[in-house]
Amino acid sequence: MEEVTGAQLIAESLKSQKVEYMFGIVGVPIIEVAMAAQAAGIRYVGMRNEQAPAWWCLDLDSFMPVVVIGGSSDQNQETAGAFQEFPQVEACRLYSKFSARPSSLEAIPSVVEKAVRTSMYGRPGACYVDIAGDMVNAKVDRSKVRVLSCCPTPPVSVADQGAITEAISVLKEAKRPLVIIGKGAAYGRAETALREFVEMSGLPFLPTPMGKGVLPDDHPNCVAAARSRALLQADVVLLLGARLNWMLHFGLPPRFNPDVKIIQVDLCAEEMGNNVRPAVALLGDINAIVTQLLERVHEDGWKYSSDTEWWSALKDKIAANAKISKALALQSTVPMNYYTVFHHVSQLLPPDCIIVSEGANTMDIGRTMLNNYLPRHRLDAGTFGTMGVGLGFAIAAATVEKSENSKGQRIVCVEGDSAFGFSGMEVETMCRYNLPVVIIVVNNNGIYSGVDPETWKEMAKMGDLTSIAPPVTLLPEARYDEVMTAFGGRGFLVRTVEELRSALQISLDDWERPSLLNVLIDPSSDRKQQVYIYVLPNPHVQTSVHMHI
Repeated sequence: MEEVTGAQLIAESLKSQKVEYMFGIVGVPIIEVAMAAQAAGIRYVGMRNEQAPAWWCLDLDSFMPVVVIGGSSDQNQETAGAFQEFPQVEACRLYSKFSARPSSLEAIPSVVEKAVRTSMYGRPGACYVDIAGDMVNAKVDRSKVRVLSCCPTPPVSVADQGAITEAISVLKEAKRPLVIIGKGAAYGRAETALREFVEMSGLPFLPTPMGKGVLPDDHPNCVAAARSRALLQADVVLLLGARLNWMLHFGLPPRFNPDVKIIQVDLCAEEMGNNVRPAVALLGDINAIVTQLLERVHEDGWKYSSDTEWWSALKDKIAANAKISKALALQSTVPMNYYTVFHHVSQLLPPDCIIVSEGANTMDIGRTMLNNYLPRHRLDAGTFGTMGVGLGFAIAAATVEKSENSKGQRIVCVEGDSAFGFSGMEVETMCRYNLPVVIIVVNNNGIYSGVDPETWKEMAKMGDLTSIAPPVTLLPEARYDEVMTAFGGRGFLVRTVEELRSALQISLDDWERPSLLNVLIDPSSDRKQQVYIYVLPNPHVQTSVHMHI
């Protein structure tokens, strides 16, 4: 008879489901779970704050497969006021695809298998497994435990052929078609079929933030630099794994054509028709459906002409926006602005680097200026705009790259100074595991905007800063670089273009330790103003709307 503990069963069950990495913070009662995971061959990365490993599930709309394991009070202490007693299973059920506590040690493998399987099947998402404290070290005869093999890969479903025919018909009739590539296309690994479809059909495409790189940002059919015009004037939109939520302005006027026809492709039936009823709904695996569309386009020999007013309008807008951005980028003033910083960063970043980004202006402007050329090489704050995700994402990406490749791809984490503050202590985690992450903190001394040191000093003379300092301000020129050097990493204080390029190149050349560039920019630096033309039902009347987005 061989006895096995609950901790061992959890670890072995995860390993049998091909889990390779575990991120977290240990404490009673789950220290033994992490130790058992290491003994089973799972790599464990200990973080400094629970939010860093858990943001994947807290940013609920990211829809990434993740399994969360949490320790809870002993079963025989329930309702008695045990230490940190809380209805964790019930609470997590509201925010996850699956939430359960194994009823016995023998049930652990089946609960873990279901959690892993559920996290991947259908629309991916978070699942929670609750482990009672007294189950961790409890023992059971191994012969009584049913071992489960790894769950199969998710089944692939295709769209109805009649719906495919209808979708192609709608696209052929379009005068101003547009393809929107969402992160669902990235997760579905649709890049090969999608590239062939776009190039064969001749359609312009626009990536969402985490859809960047599914097709390269410098692809001739990419119209990201004319995003507002493309969304506003398109009469048919092929929506691939993206949702018409706030990030796409709900698909409604004044940011969309009121008569736009949506061809919606999604893995989740419940998503169909949210905010805008689709002209055609294609339910199923995105890669499979794009392949179906590609086959039909190939059979018909159809291609949208590049010599159209629509393409001309998009190209004109791309050129005009590029001219504005270039003028801002080439400004030689000190302190620098966002566009200058990103212009020079973009020139030095390797084309295969993984870009992690979070912040307000930092993330929004960076998204337009830092190109992605490969799929699944961008991670950002997601639909919820959750601040604090960046360093945790970077640690996870760097851990995988370091363990699977001798050097791997560079992980570059671009942070606003406010966003960095949420999880800044994770730089110690990077130093502890020698993860060569390059962090670029674009420091404007505040949330959205701040003040310069002289203004801060003058405000301090006026009285209590809690009554005087604008709520969006942070300490001017805070030395975030010294936080990194305190733990043994490289830190650089950057004020000029020359310092920026030098520090970034040194950091990219160092594969032994992490680096942090504290880039001081003009506290009043902002995004360029946008102008949108909304075409009213009367084609002879137009309304100009000036706004920031």
